[in-house]
Amino acid sequence: MEHWYLPITIIPGIGLLILSTSNLMVALSDELDKLITNCKDDNLISRKLKQLKLLNRAMIYFYIAVFLLLISGVIAGINQSYKIATYLGVCAIAVATFGLVSLIIYSTRSVNIHQNQFKNRSN
Repeated sequence: MEHWYLPITIIPGIGLLILSTSNLMVALSDELDKLITNCKDDNLISRKLKQLKLLNRAMIYFYIAVFLLLISGVIAGINQSYKIATYLGVCAIAVATFGLVSLIIYSTRSVNIHQNQFKNRSN
């Protein structure tokens, strides 16, 4: 397969998604630490923990996508098996899409949580 390297070229983009998601997880963990020590609002803490779980799920999807892309590139390069490599590449893109959907859900919920926090402070 002359284009065996194509699946591997997608990996840096997913790597950037992993890096930014890791940064979000660290920031959310720090925020949770402060909330647990200073705040008694169990509902808010519960919602933030669900957010952390959602970010963790996105990370898992991204790692699986990277794995599938690597395997796809190796199979295409060594065996020159077009079908298997293509199927693995498509699966990797689908899994990465699940990760992106998780990040979209996270972002939407995050805005709602921050709006509720602002409303509670105003009252």
